[in-house]
Amino acid sequence: MQYNPDIQQSTQRAFVDALTREGGRFRNLVLLNSNMSAAAGLQKFAKSYQDRCFNFGNAVAAMMGAAAGFTARGKIPFICSFAMSASGESWDQVRNFICASNLNVKIAGTHAGILRAEEGAFHQSLEDIAVMRVLSNMKVVCPADANETKKAVEAIMMDYGPTYLRLMDKPLPDLYDEEHVFKFGRAHIYKQGSDVCIFSFGVGLHMALEAAALLERDGVSTMVVNMSSIKPMDEDLVVECAKQIPNLVTVEDHNIIGGLGSAVAEVLSEKYPAKLLRIGMEGFGESGKVDDLFRKYRLDAVGIMEQVKEWMVRSV
Repeated sequence: MQYNPDIQQSTQRAFVDALTREGGRFRNLVLLNSNMSAAAGLQKFAKSYQDRCFNFGNAVAAMMGAAAGFTARGKIPFICSFAMSASGESWDQVRNFICASNLNVKIAGTHAGILRAEEGAFHQSLEDIAVMRVLSNMKVVCPADANETKKAVEAIMMDYGPTYLRLMDKPLPDLYDEEHVFKFGRAHIYKQGSDVCIFSFGVGLHMALEAAALLERDGVSTMVVNMSSIKPMDEDLVVECAKQIPNLVTVEDHNIIGGLGSAVAEVLSEKYPAKLLRIGMEGFGESGKVDDLFRKYRLDAVGIMEQVKEWMVRSV
């Protein structure tokens, strides 16, 4: 499982590849989307399974209701929509039609976080994890690279019940090889360390690893943990890390309220009270180049490193 900067693919594109493969294994798999063919590259699935691909246009709420109906006919609906629409525009349908009855509906939210930078605040989903995590029966997953995305899709298809899969359209280097195993409720210590432990997921994990390299240069031994299964969370590993390492940090391209930082804080408050620094978004985003926004909101490697060091000084 080696970091490979030469191989880059977005988790969004990897999702389509994985779903197309799963379409051959599961003849009852159907894909519902809201004008996402071009934006998410769904043509590959549609070309292979024309009779199992349904475009609902802008009727996102109706699509959620239709997905619930598909399950009554023995189908496994996988919904693909922009994260803002999937988590916000149709939240009550997801809650009442899908989660309340624990139906076997899967939801892929694409273009998540501030990576949809040039579209601006109204299109940047910074609350999707929070609003999905609060729903009973809903699992929440955000893979770190293409290979983990493919493994996550396999696990989601083998699991019963609703799952929200958070995807990004930014090409990312491979952190894992094809032998990687994804499991619900299981985190993975990607890098060992003893002074600081950074929990993260998705694109944040890449930033955390770069920040860890900077911290190591200054003599700060830094552990990095991949929390791709946000719900259910690997609570035992969180507590284990808290017992071993004095400084705990979460990093996410999501609002720190209700996201990974809140989830880890909930575990610590109940099982092993410890200091925690939450690094992420506070408030809304804005239009701009991706790298510029990451730099402004201190979510790039340098910004994370600086925040960790400032916090460690204050915490002494």
